[in-house]
Amino acid sequence: MTRLVAVVGPTATGKSDLGLDLAEALGGEVVNADAMQLYRGLDIGTAKLSMAERRGIPHHQLDVLDVTETASVAVYQREARAVIETLLAAGRTPVLVGGSGLYVQAVVDELEFPGTDPAVRGRWEAELAAVGAPALHRRLAEVDPTAAQNVLPSNGRRIVRALEVIELTGRPFRATLPGQRTPRYDAVLIGVDRDTAELDDRVARRVDLMMAAGLVQETRGLLEKGLREGRTASRALGYQQVVAALDGEYDLATAAEETVRATRRFVRRQRSWFRRDPRIHWLDGADPELSALARRLVP
Repeated sequence: MTRLVAVVGPTATGKSDLGLDLAEALGGEVVNADAMQLYRGLDIGTAKLSMAERRGIPHHQLDVLDVTETASVAVYQREARAVIETLLAAGRTPVLVGGSGLYVQAVVDELEFPGTDPAVRGRWEAELAAVGAPALHRRLAEVDPTAAQNVLPSNGRRIVRALEVIELTGRPFRATLPGQRTPRYDAVLIGVDRDTAELDDRVARRVDLMMAAGLVQETRGLLEKGLREGRTASRALGYQQVVAALDGEYDLATAAEETVRATRRFVRRQRSWFRRDPRIHWLDGADPELSALARRLVP
């Protein structure tokens, strides 16, 4: 029986290569689950595979948004599931690959995403601007302590969204709670991780390679296409630091250092998110038998 396979875990662990190996072995196709790889032009900084690197394997949910558009997990959920269900019906294995935890869960589990109201959203955004994210997070903790535990006090956008949903629905905000899982598919979930010190080194090397490959030039081109105006794309790791350097906040060497630091923090958040899911079979990305071990997990 054809099943959905998901390859998840922190950035820089080797998920993309493993996803290719599995798709090749299983006669499948790759479905992207990295929120920033949805964007056209965010290539170097997201380590997006080039056409030549994809081994002729079809990839879905790559390059579907302009940098000025705001990514929506609800839209992604609908589009990714449509691809997955088409592949399953055709007897081809969908291989979901990425480290954006909520995007992965939105596909594999039954999550509902309430609509939005511009007036309500605008009111909470104005309060965010007035009092700051930590104060608004305390407000969230008063009305929905569980949601507050799962939304970072610094993440103003998610705090606003939580308060908006609570106001609109009169119910707790549950879209980001990874502990509540009702599977949609009989999926095989494979996690890839590495020793923390090794992964920290890989992140630093990756950033050096990105800078050498032309991340600054890529960012300049994206600024001409409206990167600053993009609410989601402008926050992509690497790009936001290069933009700060181009704006004179610091030099490019500091931009690289800040990217490394921010990416390492992101790795720890990814690890925390995925480690809470007991369904995930964890493998060491440094194991020379990684692909063979992963293949054995898929009946």
